[in-house]
Formats: sequence, structure tokens, C-alpha cells
Amino acid sequence: MPPKRLREDRAISGAIDAFLAMMAAERGAAANTLAAYRTDLNAAREIIGDLEAASKDDLAQLGKEWAALAPSSLARKSSTLRQFFGFLQDERWREDDPSSALPRPATRRPLPKILSHEEIDRLFARAELEAEAGKPTAVRQLALLEMLYGSGLRATELVSLPFSAVPRDAPFLTVTGKGGQARMVPISKRASRAVSAWSGLRDGNSKFLFPSRAAHLTRIRLYQILKELAVRADIPPEKVSPHVLRHAFATHLLEGGADLRVLQTLLGHADIATTQIYTHVDAARLVALVNERHPLAQRALAQKRSSD
Repeated sequence: MPPKRLREDRAISGAIDAFLAMMAAERGAAANTLAAYRTDLNAAREIIGDLEAASKDDLAQLGKEWAALAPSSLARKSSTLRQFFGFLQDERWREDDPSSALPRPATRRPLPKILSHEEIDRLFARAELEAEAGKPTAVRQLALLEMLYGSGLRATELVSLPFSAVPRDAPFLTVTGKGGQARMVPISKRASRAVSAWSGLRDGNSKFLFPSRAAHLTRIRLYQILKELAVRADIPPEKVSPHVLRHAFATHLLEGGADLRVLQTLLGHADIATTQIYTHVDAARLVALVNERHPLAQRALAQKRSSD
């Protein structure tokens, strides 16, 4: 018979494996997410032992051990354990849920960075000017830019896009997002023209729309392309990234009257709460607009100038 510690390890590992299998099958959790869950659960197990039999006092001990962590890290670890104990209770592996003893840090999600309409115009004007000469790298650059801002794709979704996903007639792309979830994403006429121009120049032997020597364009190279373009467009490079363009896509659509549920579908968010961050961005913009343009704000500014 194996030693007691080894038997416990196998039992605990079995519960963790079952939980991760459920997260993958039912919730479509990505491989990186599952790896992070496993790391957090194993780390908690090293501190308090058998998670399946953990009490509220045990979980309170975790809170003390994690006291020095950043609020975001503490929130992630607590969330992982809450889901784990909820799973154990659902599966009748334990009758109670002790996770109420876990810390609940107050985290405030930062508002996403976005580009102004004027900065977007400058970025596109430069990219279009460079693409006019027909140089493959410049034509590719314009196609990348059009699809980031015009369709709101994530960097990984864009660089790994298979050529077969490019529509012949329908104005939609089929994109595989986080957790292997597929969604339909509209492609504008502008983006379609840019992609068509690039398609005639790309390596026809590759299965990817944006091929490279290894497989497809890397996320790192995409970041470099955008930051180099920003410099040439006289925009601070730290303001431009694939994710910033995705944020600009979402925020500018919301400003134009897009429905939040539609935006959730376009962005591929599993939870509407993730999409709601853009309502805060829009609200912040409106507050700034009132503070800058309201007659009383203008009067206060005039009074300050006169007193100076």
C-alpha cells in the first residue's frame, strides 16, 4: 500500500484534474488559463494541505499568507479557489463551501487606453500613403491595421488567422477566440480591399493569411510594426498597440450608438461585465467633455486667466 502522503496527493490531484477537465469542457477555458488554475490550486495545497477537506480556518490562513500580494493576484487566487470549492460542492464531494473565508480584495479595473479619432486618422493616413507604392510589407501593414481597428480582433486572433477564414463574398470572418470559441466578425469594405491587395502578394503556399518563415506573423512582430508606424505618424509609440486599437474599435462603436450586447458578440467576451468597461470609458469621455466645453467651465477658465 502506498504511503499516506502519496495516497492523499493522488486524491487531491484527482479533484484538481476533475475540476480542470470541467473548466475545459463546460466553460471552454484556454490552456494558459487551466495552467494558471493548476498553479494556484497546487500553491494553496502546499500551504494548507488537502484542499478537499479544507476548513474556513484553513482558508483564512491562506489570506494571511497572501497578504503581501498585489490586489489583482490575490483576487485571481481567491477566484480560482471559490470556483474549485463550488465544483466540489456541485459534485457532492463535500457538503459545505468554505470559500467565504477567502479574502475579497477591492480591485478596480483600470480603464483601457484608447486613441482619439484624430490619432486614428493620422495612423491610417500614414499607412495608406506607404501602401500606395505597393511594397508587400506596407500593404500587409495596412491590412493588419484595417482588421485590428475595423474588426476589433485580438492580436493572437489576427496573426494566426488562416487564409481559409477570408470570405469570398460574405462580409464576415470566422475567428477562433479564447477557449477555442468561434465567432463571426464583420469585415468592412475598406478592410476587405486591403486584405484582397495583400492576398495577391502573400506566400500562396502558407495556410495563414499573414505567414512568416516559421508559421505565421508573431504577436511581437505585430507590436513592432504598429509602434514603428506610430513613430512615422508622429504619435507616441507607447500609445499604440494591437489591444489599444481593439479598445478604440469598441469605444468608437459605442460612441456611435452600438448596443452593448452586439459589442460583446463582436469582441468575443464570454461575460457582459467585461464589455461594460467601455461604458465607463464613454462616461469618462463625456465627463471630460462637460468639464472642457460647458459654459460654466469656460467661465471658470476665463476667470483663472484674468486672475493670473
